[in-house]
Amino acid sequence: MNALAESPANPARRVLFLAFYFPPLGGGGVQRSVKFVRYLPELGYEPVVVTGPARGRTRHAPLDVSSDESLAASTRIARMEGNLPDDSRPDRWARWFQRPSTFEQAWSAGCIAAGRRAAGSAPVDVIFATMSPFETSRAAAALSAELGVPWVADLRDPWALDEMTVYPTRWHRALAERRMGARLASASRVVMNTPEAGRALRERFAGLAERTAVIPNGFDPEDFGPPPQRPPGDPFRIVHVGSLHAALGAANRRRRRLRRWVGGERVPVDILARSHVHLLRALERWQRDRPDEVANVELVLAGDLSAADRDTVARSCVRNRVRMPGYVSHAEAIRWLQRADLLFLPMHGLPPGERARIVPGKAYEYLGARRPILAAVPEGDARDFVLASGLGEVCGPDEVEAMEAIARRRYAGRYQKPTTPVDAAIRRFERRALSRALADELDRAIAQNADKTTAGSLL
Repeated sequence: MNALAESPANPARRVLFLAFYFPPLGGGGVQRSVKFVRYLPELGYEPVVVTGPARGRTRHAPLDVSSDESLAASTRIARMEGNLPDDSRPDRWARWFQRPSTFEQAWSAGCIAAGRRAAGSAPVDVIFATMSPFETSRAAAALSAELGVPWVADLRDPWALDEMTVYPTRWHRALAERRMGARLASASRVVMNTPEAGRALRERFAGLAERTAVIPNGFDPEDFGPPPQRPPGDPFRIVHVGSLHAALGAANRRRRRLRRWVGGERVPVDILARSHVHLLRALERWQRDRPDEVANVELVLAGDLSAADRDTVARSCVRNRVRMPGYVSHAEAIRWLQRADLLFLPMHGLPPGERARIVPGKAYEYLGARRPILAAVPEGDARDFVLASGLGEVCGPDEVEAMEAIARRRYAGRYQKPTTPVDAAIRRFERRALSRALADELDRAIAQNADKTTAGSLL
């Protein structure tokens, strides 16, 4: 099934596109929505975006005035009115009592109001709700019932099934899963963004199994220009873009025994590994052995780093080999990827036999850059994708010696003929193809709703 491009005989369908993370906010969570909105018109869908106010930053997304450059001038955007509460500090009481935070409540209410206004001026055929915030599901369900159109849930992270999310107790985790199931029950289709997340959802919520599809994150080939020329004497450059989790990982380790005793973790998870801590130790080992080589190495950590992230670098004996340019636009992040000799992809640690249910969004951009990858990741989709691409070497998230060995091997062979990537394993993550898969899911939601309406009228 494929959505058809608009023509006089086949007018575009209109999709109410609920997305809090949208320009002028920046960060990895924004790219999925921006690219869907860009390519859906080619596939017979006109998006009407409902999003937050065009001001202020959030805990997970800084402002980025360049983040809307790929949007068409004709893109219709309906913004919620007023301001949102500060979400820079987690609402601990809401978390303890498993209630939406004041930020989530305000977003959901504003989303419903803005969605009503948008649908009032231009009727819609289907609602698409990308999450987080997961309270977007409440707004989507309310608008779906009010407007009489189906809604499609898009989970960029697997909500209560996410192994990175640690709850106060096992009771809180079970309650979050029940709420997740109840909120998704009215969705016509549920889109997960990794195969493992899709499998977990089908196993946990059997009633959603036939409505579940997988559409991963990806990259847009048009974002990647010709690789920049490397000047003579350029250092061997290891690059990481995006968020690091040194503070969260350290806090999680301090409370590890308590969390496991009260059952807040689905499985034991080492969040600290999703940072630069172990890579720095690998570089320190390398420097002790061959300081002349490390003098030609540069580690670039491009992103909105926390004080703990920066302090981790300051305490390292290789700190003079680290560059921290701060938050960079998506276009600048791509340039850093293309200037890399080795791209660093860290993930959290899991027990043997456990497969991760998430894949960092940067992983797909790394594949798009077609540069060598050092993937310090657990078993799961990220490891599978990197190995299938032919671009990477993998090791465990905390295997310092293996990281050192991979980096030294790549350093020694930096002037050799580059590895030929497996093109088919990379091209499947191109944004235009992923948008086509989304258009198919919107088609299915509309068709299923029409079938229900017809069946109801025959009773």
